[in-house]
Amino acid sequence: MAENDRIRILVVDDEPDNVELLTAYLSYDYDIVPSYSGNEALQILENSDQVYPDLVLMDIMLKDGMDGVEAANQIHLKYDLPVVYITAYADDNIMQRAKLTEPFGYILKPFEESELRTNIEIALYKHKMESKLKESQKWLTAILNNTGDAMIATDKDGLIKFINPFAEALLGRKQIDALGMPLNNVFCVESEETGVIVADPVEKVIREGMFYGLANDTLLVTKDNTRVPVDIIGSPIKGENENVMGILITFCDISDRKRIENLIYSKASESGF
Repeated sequence: MAENDRIRILVVDDEPDNVELLTAYLSYDYDIVPSYSGNEALQILENSDQVYPDLVLMDIMLKDGMDGVEAANQIHLKYDLPVVYITAYADDNIMQRAKLTEPFGYILKPFEESELRTNIEIALYKHKMESKLKESQKWLTAILNNTGDAMIATDKDGLIKFINPFAEALLGRKQIDALGMPLNNVFCVESEETGVIVADPVEKVIREGMFYGLANDTLLVTKDNTRVPVDIIGSPIKGENENVMGILITFCDISDRKRIENLIYSKASESGF
């Protein structure tokens, strides 16, 4: 946003009269940056010294070799700015291309000033909310990726949606290969006593809520069939109205702890305790 806290809008239209009209409508409340082609708009952004406009009003039918959809796509990919299309055309092919750029609105010509302002305010609000959500997701992902325990999150059907680096290391699987797979295809746990595969953690969480441990002396069976003693905690991921959206499985390698316990037990037995 500009230093004076006024919203800056980049207007891209190859018709000077249209740019003048939009400026007349909006300049009282917004700072307008005029541009008369897609290439010029990109040059303005490249030379903006990271003080970017807050929104782009983009005419779809530009005539300089780069139409508004192509310009909007580059702006979306490079700068993550909200784009609102202005067009007199509603051709299906053009609209399908335009959708891929994830615009924040469409305004069909001719339009009223009130319609223009409403679309701008809605687009700015939606972009602000999306930015906050993305920031929260980045924080959450960073926390989960740097937590000392292995973690796997699934949807309510047990399909893996997230796996952190510690889980990748313990399971011997990459996240890219595990995403979308059923949890039981990746996370296999058996009882050390019986060798029997223990209960489905997804069903257990949905049925009972949070749990600690699936069985006594549980072993995680890795991709290469190594058995690793683990502690396991399962908990529900809840959405609105406390509905279960999925589950989070947290587990950790307790091999060192088991070795120490066995050593203590062995020494105690030798001492007659």
